[in-house]
Amino acid sequence: MTEVTKEQVLETLKTVRGPDLEHNIVELGMVSDVFISDGKVYFSITVPAERAKELEPLRLAAERVIKEMPGVKGALVALTADKKAAANAPAARPAPQADHSHHGHSHAPQLPPRTAKIGVPGIGAIIAVASGKGGVGKSTTAVNLALGLQANGLRVGILDADIYGPSMPRLLKISGRPTQIDGRIINPMENYGLKVMSMGFLVDEETAMIWRGPMVQSALLQMLREVAWGELDVLVVDMPPGTGDAQLTMAQQVPLAGAVIVSTPQDLALIDARKGLNMFRKVEVPVLGIVENMSYFVAPDTGTRYDIFGHGGARKEAERIGVPFLGEVPLTMNIRETSDAGTPLVASDPNGIVAGIYRAIAAKVWEQVGERPQRAAPAIVFE
Repeated sequence: MTEVTKEQVLETLKTVRGPDLEHNIVELGMVSDVFISDGKVYFSITVPAERAKELEPLRLAAERVIKEMPGVKGALVALTADKKAAANAPAARPAPQADHSHHGHSHAPQLPPRTAKIGVPGIGAIIAVASGKGGVGKSTTAVNLALGLQANGLRVGILDADIYGPSMPRLLKISGRPTQIDGRIINPMENYGLKVMSMGFLVDEETAMIWRGPMVQSALLQMLREVAWGELDVLVVDMPPGTGDAQLTMAQQVPLAGAVIVSTPQDLALIDARKGLNMFRKVEVPVLGIVENMSYFVAPDTGTRYDIFGHGGARKEAERIGVPFLGEVPLTMNIRETSDAGTPLVASDPNGIVAGIYRAIAAKVWEQVGERPQRAAPAIVFE
C-alpha cells in the first residue's frame, strides 16, 4: 500500500469549502500542521471559539474526505478554537462549513474572557499531576497515585498528556492499539483496573512528534473528550514537565479539581516546581499539595537511610507558600524496577511500605478535592 503524504492530504482538503462558500479551508489557512503515522492522519481546523458547535459539520466533512483517501487507515480531526479568528470571521450563514482564521502556528493558547469550562460526562473529578522539570519521577508518581486512589475504593482512569514523551504504555505494561466506536470515539486501554489513554497507543514509540501548539491542544482534547471513559470518580492526568502548551491547554480548558506538584528535595527542582505552582495559580486551578519524590534512600542491605538529594525541601516549600504537603516517597530500587517492568508498586506489592505511602498520599489528595469547590476559570471553548 502506498504511503499517503502530507501534500496529498492538503490537496484533498482543498475540496472542503470554507464558511465564505468561495474558498477552501486550506486556502483560508484553517488547517493546522498535518501529522501522519502508520496510515493514520491527524490534524486540526482552527475556528472561532464562539462558533465551534455550529461548525462541527466542517470537521466531519474534512474527516470524511480524508478517510476516503487510498492508503488512509483512519483520521483524527479536531476543531481548535481560536479567539483571534472570531474578529475576522464571516457572519454566520446557513452553511455546514467553518470559518476564517490565521494559520495554526501560534505557540501559546489565547486567554479569552472568563467562561465555564466544559466538563467530561461521567467523570467526577480531574486531577493533574505536574512538575516544573523532567526527571523527578512525575509519571511514576501519577501511576501509583492513580492506583492508590483505586485501592482506596474509587473508580479511576489515567490520561497521559505528554504528547512528545508518552510513558503510560510502558509504566502500565500495555501494548496494542485502542478500538474505536463508530470510527470516532476511542475505547480506552486498561490494566490493573485503570482505564488508560495515551498518544503512545496511537503512534509508534520511535516516531518523532514534531507538533506545534494547536496540534498539541487538539490531540490532548481529543484524548480527553473523545474517549469512552465510562463512569469514573476521578481521572488522573499525567502532565508533561514544564509550563508549555499542553499544561496551559489542560489548565485553561479542562475543569481541573486541582493539581498535585511533584518535586525532589533539592533547591533546583524546587525552583522549577514553583513555576508549575505559579502557572496553576494564575489560571485559578487549586494546588492540592506537593509530593517530595526521591525523598531519601534506604540501603537494601543494611537498612541505613541516606538523604542523597537533601531532605525536607518540598515540605518547607509547601509550608512557605501555604499548600498541603502530601508526603515523602523514598528512592528505592523497587520503584525503579517495577516502573521499568510495567508493574507499579501499588499493584505489585500492595502491602509494602511504599504502596502504603502512595495510598496515604492518595487519601490526602482526595480529601483536598472534597474540600475545594470547582471554579470556572479562563477557558478556550472546544467541541
